[in-house]
Amino acid sequence: MRRALAAAVRDAVRSGSLTPGTRLPSSRQLAADLGLARNTVADAYGDLVAEGWLTARRGSGTLVTDRMITRPTLVPSDSEPSGEPCYDLIPGNPDLTAFPRAAWLKATRRALAAAPDDAFGYGDPRGRPELRAALADHLARARGVYANPEHILICAGVSHALQILSEVLAGRGARRVAVESYGPDRHRTLLAAAGLETLPLPLDTHGTDPVPPDGTDAVLLTPAHQFPVGTTLQRDRRTAVVDWARRTGGLVLEDDYDGEFRFDHQSVGALQGLAPDRVVYLGTASNTLAPGLRLAWMALPPALAAEAMAAKGQIDSCEVLSQLTMAEFITSGAYSHHVRAERRRYRDRRDSLVTALAQHAPNVRVTGTPAGLHTLLSLPPGTEPRVLQSATRQGLKVAGLSRYRHARSRNVMTDALVVGYGVPSDTVWPDALSALMRILS
Repeated sequence: MRRALAAAVRDAVRSGSLTPGTRLPSSRQLAADLGLARNTVADAYGDLVAEGWLTARRGSGTLVTDRMITRPTLVPSDSEPSGEPCYDLIPGNPDLTAFPRAAWLKATRRALAAAPDDAFGYGDPRGRPELRAALADHLARARGVYANPEHILICAGVSHALQILSEVLAGRGARRVAVESYGPDRHRTLLAAAGLETLPLPLDTHGTDPVPPDGTDAVLLTPAHQFPVGTTLQRDRRTAVVDWARRTGGLVLEDDYDGEFRFDHQSVGALQGLAPDRVVYLGTASNTLAPGLRLAWMALPPALAAEAMAAKGQIDSCEVLSQLTMAEFITSGAYSHHVRAERRRYRDRRDSLVTALAQHAPNVRVTGTPAGLHTLLSLPPGTEPRVLQSATRQGLKVAGLSRYRHARSRNVMTDALVVGYGVPSDTVWPDALSALMRILS
């Protein structure tokens, strides 16, 4: 703690947060603030005085030394970009410039005018009833989800939902959760934090084999558009994993993160519709609207709803005005209108990417279902590291497929890039696409 405190003060002086002449708290006061022994703080101050960072004066306290702090300067070269990368093609986010501000503001005004007084209290831990009812209706129409509003739980993002589910599973005595061989490492981390072991599922030319090994308590899938590989779970495999859940009493956690963005034909319905009593459906507004809203939802099997509500807490921890506005946005039809517009936007971007590759990089193949905010680009064997290095030099943020591989997976796919085309605005997208073509060609 003594070394950590000294290092923190040095960093603050170097960065300018503590300017020359700044008077520091007394050792007694800082020790009380940080919950440390006073001797620990006094010794750290003594070290810094001896090194010349601080000056101790009788009657004046401990001050930051009045001296010039030399900060290193980075001189950009032709091979290194200055500042942050120019274009962000990391998957997982939408075009934030497309957020429907005017329509959202109208919905906010209507929602506020109609909101009952009790809406501004601590609230039901499941979330506002207006939003749960609106979601139950919308999900039934758009995704084939069968859910009673009483069994829908509003969350602050899919990660929050997985935290809740991890606690529920661990409380039930679960030990193992099967996950896809390639997927977001943050999801695996959340499960592991609850003491759950994650087992990678087999992967073949048809995508994920979703039936987990014996002794597995739950399985986490992205069946509509596998992240990041991009496949859609086939009909026989959908049936097989549902049969497994019914036979063993296991749970299927369905992450439908971009299920409403299918481009070639109507979206495949959610897996939850096959077995509402065995599948937990996870949805989010992060891709269709914006992650900053912190709005996601779970459609829970009735037998799981009370436990999930208890794990979330005794009060609604999700901001009420966004919930009320989202409910109005859905029931007014504005949400469906927005989703249709965004589906066209992202379809056009994917089409332009496919066309550009055919012209400039014919050895790079687009794979996976035409859907969502990202696609997989298969590269010639052994080229992924070199392509990523080139992207860094060109000021382009892009992810390699290997980044998402489960450490214990026996399946190693060919070199590939996971390209997200959601983040750049309409005006920036052509330049971002040109930068990507320079790297791949």
